[in-house]
Parts: sequence; C-alpha cells; structure tokens
Amino acid sequence: MARHSSFFFFFALAVVGQALTPSTFFTSNDQARLQAHFTTASPYKDLATAHYSILGLTLLGVAVPNNNEACQFAQSKFDPGKVETVYYASSISKVLKGCSLPPDASKLLANAVSENSSVQELFFVVSAMKNLGVPIDSPKISKVLTALLKKDDGVASLGYAFHIAALLSGNVDSFADRIEDAIVQADEVDGKYLQFEQGAGTTALVIDGAYALADAVKKAPAINAEQASKFANFLVNRKHTANYRSAYLILKALKTFTSNSYHIPIVVTLESNMAVSAKSPIVKVRVSNVLGQTIGKLSVVAEKAKRRDDGAVILSKTPLKPAAGTDQTLYEFNLMASKPGQGLYEITVSVAPANTEESRLVGTSDATVTVKVTTEVEVDGAEILLVDRDQSSQAKGSKVNYPSKLTSVLEADYHQKLVMKFQIKDKLANQPMRVHQAFVKFTNQNTKQEIIYVAEPDAKSMYKFDLDVAVKASEFSGASGLYQMDLIIGDAVIVNPFVWHVADVKLTFLEGSAKESDNGGSPYAVKSEIKHQFREPEKRPALAISNAFTALVLVPLLVLFVTWIRIGINVRNFSFSLSAVGFHLGLGCIFALYYCFWLQLDMFTTLKYLTVIGGLTFFFGNRLLGSIAAKRLVPMDLRPRL
Repeated sequence: MARHSSFFFFFALAVVGQALTPSTFFTSNDQARLQAHFTTASPYKDLATAHYSILGLTLLGVAVPNNNEACQFAQSKFDPGKVETVYYASSISKVLKGCSLPPDASKLLANAVSENSSVQELFFVVSAMKNLGVPIDSPKISKVLTALLKKDDGVASLGYAFHIAALLSGNVDSFADRIEDAIVQADEVDGKYLQFEQGAGTTALVIDGAYALADAVKKAPAINAEQASKFANFLVNRKHTANYRSAYLILKALKTFTSNSYHIPIVVTLESNMAVSAKSPIVKVRVSNVLGQTIGKLSVVAEKAKRRDDGAVILSKTPLKPAAGTDQTLYEFNLMASKPGQGLYEITVSVAPANTEESRLVGTSDATVTVKVTTEVEVDGAEILLVDRDQSSQAKGSKVNYPSKLTSVLEADYHQKLVMKFQIKDKLANQPMRVHQAFVKFTNQNTKQEIIYVAEPDAKSMYKFDLDVAVKASEFSGASGLYQMDLIIGDAVIVNPFVWHVADVKLTFLEGSAKESDNGGSPYAVKSEIKHQFREPEKRPALAISNAFTALVLVPLLVLFVTWIRIGINVRNFSFSLSAVGFHLGLGCIFALYYCFWLQLDMFTTLKYLTVIGGLTFFFGNRLLGSIAAKRLVPMDLRPRL
C-alpha cells in the first residue's frame, strides 16, 4: 500500500510540473495603472465604488488618499437597515485609519440571517459580522446557507458560499465538497484559459473563495495544477478591466495564487530583447509568480533551444545563472555560445525550487520563450552581364564589390539583356543564405520614375535578375536614358538591411515604344480631370411609326365600341346608387393612377395613393355585389320598375 501511495505522490508531482505556464504577469506598470484607476474613483459616487477602490488600494499596499474624507463618505452612506451598506461601510472602516461606524451598526445583522435572503446577502451579513467583531453563529448560518444553496446553486452563489464557509467554525466539509461542482462548470478557451461564462469578476470570486475555504478546512481544493494555471492565465490576461469590482476581485484572486498552500503558478517570460546577435548574445528571462514577485531561490535550466524552421536543436540542459543586480527574478545565459544559425528559436525552460520540500509550484517545465538570432550579411560574387538577345556574341561581364559602385556606366539597348547575379552571405555562419526581400530597382534620373523587380534564388541560393530591354520597354514607358540601378536587401533576421547603388545604366529602347501622355511622361504631374459621361439615349423612332403603333393599340377599343353598337347595350339594370357610382369611380381612379405612375410617380408614392383608392373601391365593390345578390333573391314581379 505504501508503494502505491508513493507512486501516486510522485505522479502528482510530475503532473504539477507539466502544467501550463501563464503567458504574462502583473507588472509594475500594471500596478501603477491600477493604482491610478482606483485613485480616480475619488470623489466617490456610491458606497460600492468606494469599497472596491479603497480595498484595491489596500491590496496594492498603497495608502488611501484623503483618508478622513473617505471615512466621512462611508459614514454618510451607512444605513443600518441595509446589509449591503453595512458590509461596504464596515469593510472601509476596517482598513482606514481612525474610522469607526456608529455603535448600532451591528444591531440588525443577527436578524438578517434568514432563508428568505439570497446567498449574496448572507455573504454581506457574515462578512460585516467579521468586520465589526460580532460573534458569528456558525451552526445557524451553516443551516441557512445549505437551504439557500438548494434554491440557487449557480456559480456566483457557490463563490459567495465558499467565502461564507471559510469564515465559519466547525465542520464545513460539505461546502468544500461543492468546489468540484463549481469547477466543472468552467469553460476552456483555446486550451490556455479556464473561465466562467459570468465573466472575470465571478471567476475571480469563485477561485479566491475556493482556496480560502481549502485553507480553512486544511484540505486541497478540487482544482488540479493544470486548472490552476489556466485560471491564473485567464485572470492575469484580464488585468486591464475598467470595472472597479472586477479589478479588485481579480487582484485579490491573483494575490491568492501567490500565497495559498496548494498551487502557486509560476510565469516564465522573456525579459531581454527578442533579437539576439553576436553583439548582444545574452538571453534573459524572468521567473516569477503572477504578481511579478520572486518565488525564492530557483534552479533554472534551458532544456533545449529548437529552431522553428527545421527543428534543429542547438543546445540542451544549459543552466541559467541569476542576473546581476537586485532583481531576484531574472536569470540569463549566453545563447550565442552554442553558435546558432540565424532564425527563430523556441527555448524550453524548466524551473526547480532550491527547497526540495516546496511542492506548490505549478508550471515548472515546458515553459517556452521565443528569440530571434540575427546576423549581418554582405553581397558576395556580384556580377553584371550584358548579353545579346540572339547570343551572337560573348556576354560582357563586370564584377562589382559590395558596397562599392561600378565605376563605368553600362549601356544596354533593345538588342540586349541585362543580367545580374549575386549571393547573400551570412557573416555569422559564413555561408550563403536566402532573404525574404531581394529587389532590383531602376530609377530614371530625369523623371525619377521607379521600376522594381524581384531577384529570385536558385537551388544553390544564387540570386539572378534578368532584364530583357526590348520586352520590358512598356514597363519603362519606353523612356530611354540614364537609370540608377539599386539592390535592396531586407529580412527579419538581418541587422543590416541595405539599399546598394550597384551601377548606373543607360538604357536605349526602340523608337515609338514610349507611351503618349498628356502630362509629359512624369508620374507626379497633375492628371487631367476625369469627367463622367452618361450613355446617350437611344434614337427615338420616327413620328409616323409612333402614330401607327398608337393606332394599333387603340384598334381593340374601337372594335369593342363598334361591337356594342351593333348588338346593342343594355344599361337598364345599372343602378345609380352610391355603391355603384363609388365602385366605378374607384376603378377609373386606379387606371388613372397607373397612368400617372407610368409618366412621373415613383413606386412608393403610387402604393401610398393606391392604398386609399383601393380601400374605397373594395368597400363600394363589396356593397355593390351585396345589393346585386339581394336583388336576385327578390321575385321578378316584386322588383321596382326603372
């Protein structure tokens, strides 16, 4: 049995060591910013803001400005009939010098312990009792708290319950067992953070309460090392909140992560410049808790440094020594002693406490920092050649040494090609390298027009640029003349990017290849105004054709009238009642409205008028149809004669 216990003990230590490391910490700048934020809350608008800002300054170890005014404000807003104000005011009076509340401040607290209240209100009551030194009836409060959690066991309520139980005496293990119920409701984000959906304030409230309760019952909370690191990582990345309550709760929870008896997450961050070179070879890292404070004497080791591009490992098990100075959180080593090549490197750092009995540290392995090894470069083997397009003669080459310029002016016409070859040499590794940016730029000495091309490397990292003068004439606007030829080299890992004036080249293009321009060929001259032209309307048909088409359209109407005359029209049954006249007038108005829509009205105006006219037409039409139906039901001999 003892063997199994030992196995699980060492397994737990291994898990603790492999927990995720927070990515940042609460810096001195963050503390100064938060101090200024809490200070600007004065003059206070309400008691809650005063409470959180004053207690926040106290956590930062800063004296509260205008101590007497803050005390007077708390006393003026104190209402013994409201437990919330009693809690806020008592918390403020407890941390301010010479500040006291009226003697009757605690009269109603005992009666406020009721199952009709909420868990938050019960927290206010118990905390106020603690602040005022009022005896706490632990069995009664424990019973009431159990009943309240049956009605509301949300995450926020559980957080307040943990804080209440931590202040009670006696057996509160039943509340400590609820820590696991709260933690399982946390959401994981990106595999790096744990949070509750209610926000940073609630997350901080639950975590701080869980560890306070765990210290009270002297039993580790149901939070493993990895979860502790993820909670700490979330909280420390929410350090810029502007809400006074959330800022105070986050700061309090982070302080708990530096002093509790079970989990103290460590933070490993790069302190030195990310760029490392032969002139600046030292890599300096900071190993601290989440508040940037020292954890004590540590053994810090760079387990490996791996290049990101190809995975090459350049060192292993390299110890870091404490940096010179008074800051005990800084450790350093010489990365360039391993003679790394240029590129990005990920350095894996492990941390071990000098005190072997210290088992609270979380995230002691697999912490990584990224550095960039930079180098100086130079151009090697640069050569410019003039080659005939038909290759009828041998190429003429001119070597040029960086950073000098070719002394003679090169001349190339539309029968030739201009070719440039060169290599970029890494001075650190003394071998050719490829760069992200390699351009050849031509600048017309008269118009200052710039034409830029990309130089491409081959398999041996030899860069080559080929300019066919005849083919590229359009890109130069066919402008013959003297051009300055520059080589532009740049990369994220070189410390000396440069623009090298390689040579002056006189280019001669075929006559007639120049583009005609209304601004004299200068790209910087004012361009002529662009005026928009609408499409001309199509030509209207002849008058005779229009009249003929109109006549054809009216022919069916003429046929209708002629047919009516021949067969006779029976209008005797037409009733000149209001409904009949209104219905037919409505129909006529609708047709007239369609005609107006065709000529000038828009759709929305037409619909507006149609709503009114159509409604009246429908009303009269319904009445007309009803009267016609009624007449059909009356016997013929009883119908009135017209």
